[in-house]
Amino acid sequence: MKQVPQITVEEAAALVKDGDVLLGGGFGMTGNPVHLLHALAKTQTKNLTFIGNNVGEPNLGGGKLLLNGQISKMIGSFFTSNPDAVKAAQSGEVEYELLPQGTLAEAIRAGGAGIGGFYTPTSTGTLIAKGRDTKIINGQEQVFIEGIRGNVAFIRAWKADTAGNLTYRMTEQNFNRAMATAADLVIAEVEEIVPVGEIDPNFIHTPGCFVDYLVEAKVSLEDLGSSASVNRGKKVSESRMQMAKRAFAELKNGDVVNLGIGIPTLVADLIKPEDGIILHTENGMLGVGPAPEDGGGAMDYPVNAGKIPVTALKGSSYFDSADSFAMIRGGHVDVAIMGGLEVDEKGNLANWAVPGKPLLGVGGAMDLASGAKKLIVTLTHADPDGTSKVVPTCTLPLTAEGVVDLVITDLAVFAYPDGKLTLIELMPNVTIEEVRAKTAAQFIEKLS
Repeated sequence: MKQVPQITVEEAAALVKDGDVLLGGGFGMTGNPVHLLHALAKTQTKNLTFIGNNVGEPNLGGGKLLLNGQISKMIGSFFTSNPDAVKAAQSGEVEYELLPQGTLAEAIRAGGAGIGGFYTPTSTGTLIAKGRDTKIINGQEQVFIEGIRGNVAFIRAWKADTAGNLTYRMTEQNFNRAMATAADLVIAEVEEIVPVGEIDPNFIHTPGCFVDYLVEAKVSLEDLGSSASVNRGKKVSESRMQMAKRAFAELKNGDVVNLGIGIPTLVADLIKPEDGIILHTENGMLGVGPAPEDGGGAMDYPVNAGKIPVTALKGSSYFDSADSFAMIRGGHVDVAIMGGLEVDEKGNLANWAVPGKPLLGVGGAMDLASGAKKLIVTLTHADPDGTSKVVPTCTLPLTAEGVVDLVITDLAVFAYPDGKLTLIELMPNVTIEEVRAKTAAQFIEKLS
């Protein structure tokens, strides 16, 4: 059995050269090769293209490279989680490319598998698809995405053996597994290195043939950033909870459900074990439970897509981001409940970008909107100035076309029978006159 060299973080950092394409694993700071990145931040290496879901957090992980001016381009899915990345993009200091989260994961997986590219329905009809080749496949428009490879991959695993076999812990697989296959040089930062044979072959997630170097480095609370602990002090308005309860009423026993950020996350607080609802989080977990009662963080618990520590229910499973989005695009998620900025008469959804601001945070929204069997959108009926969010035609950048099945606002519930926007229900203490007055879109009234 081969022996993979064990090196220091400083030796690993020295292997990255000016102008390299660097793949950085992690989802937020969970499963993030923070020690490798911080060692690289102490070097003079510059002009890097950094590829990851996000660029760490302020002064953490890839965030240190960004502050040092070592990154010239960033390719990712959700830069808005790091204000420094937003500032760098707004100022033009750093070039950037935004990809939907599932598209990014699949592009890295394809690159690692020697596949030049693939077609996906995700992002069809949106700004992200602009300039890309499209093709009609099985009657559906799909966008071509090239595979992604790097010169160097920094990844994080929980345990390695001396042959380079890796096993990951909880939701720390995320982008790490695919990145381990997709670079010329793969350096794995791990919590522990054990003799070959000590890891059961059934529990090896990344075979040692992909790994070139090992670095042993212990993770600490300081390395976990915003996922280090749980803040349970949130206050929820009655109207927001009403929307969450109405969305929850749409769910059935056995449904696999993905909850977006904002109002949809409140649905999780309503689910009881006897409801038989299985929560999916796109960063790699099926069977998400409530937040830890002890306030613990990502040191001891998995995290959800909002980077919040959660618990695992009996029967839960973990997987990587590529597998997670294969579930979504493959139609294995029954219901997605998402927030929205606008919905329109044709069932189009806009929920990720505002004109005049950088397009920096699509995350998994496009994949979920187009891939889930049923899409429920929750949003306040109007902006604070009274501008309706239920509109004739979306004016904000689209997330997906013709995908919305149900719209739940603080005033009303709309559906799309026969493809027509239809008012089917009023929220408590709301009149039909109020809904008519505050809705810009034309709609059919079918109140029961």
